[in-house]
Amino acid sequence: MCDSNKVAESTATADYFAKIIESTGEDLQRPGLVDTPYRAAGAFEYLTSGYQQTLEEVVNDALFPSDSNDMVIVQDIELFSLCEHHMLPFIGKAHVGYIPTGKVLGLSKVARIIDMYARRLQIQEQLTTQVAKTIHEVTGAAGVGVIIEAKHLCMMMRGVEKQNSVMKTSAMLGTFRSNSSTRNEFLSLIK
Repeated sequence: MCDSNKVAESTATADYFAKIIESTGEDLQRPGLVDTPYRAAGAFEYLTSGYQQTLEEVVNDALFPSDSNDMVIVQDIELFSLCEHHMLPFIGKAHVGYIPTGKVLGLSKVARIIDMYARRLQIQEQLTTQVAKTIHEVTGAAGVGVIIEAKHLCMMMRGVEKQNSVMKTSAMLGTFRSNSSTRNEFLSLIK
């Protein structure tokens, strides 16, 4: 997208935020709100920047030959996303494990894959599955396990208003699904 298109898109998004703010009865000329539509548009653009990324750009050929066929785990990867139902954040962490078959993925790429999918309007169940399937596809791993734990502001700030609830989701592919000892090793190592 050329820069003039991006500016026009940001201006249009800011106009929508201005209408939302005005719909609350607020005065957009109030000093604290004058630039808020533009700041909100910029923040929203960042929070949904995963739509502008491709898997090829994110992985960037960071697959390396390896003789290892032992489990690789990256845990406690911070994440945030926007719930597609209320557009409120959910915030948590992901734990990813895979068993390589000749190649390993650059360490930072695991986190970048999570960010690419998390920075979209999302539900946690789908995010967990997308990350697992993508890492399985990219690495050709014998198995992949992904667990995400998150707090959802749509449940904390509205509705039932439960402050201490945590949602946990998992996706197990390949040997993580078919072999209980592999799955149990993963689960015990991330505790």
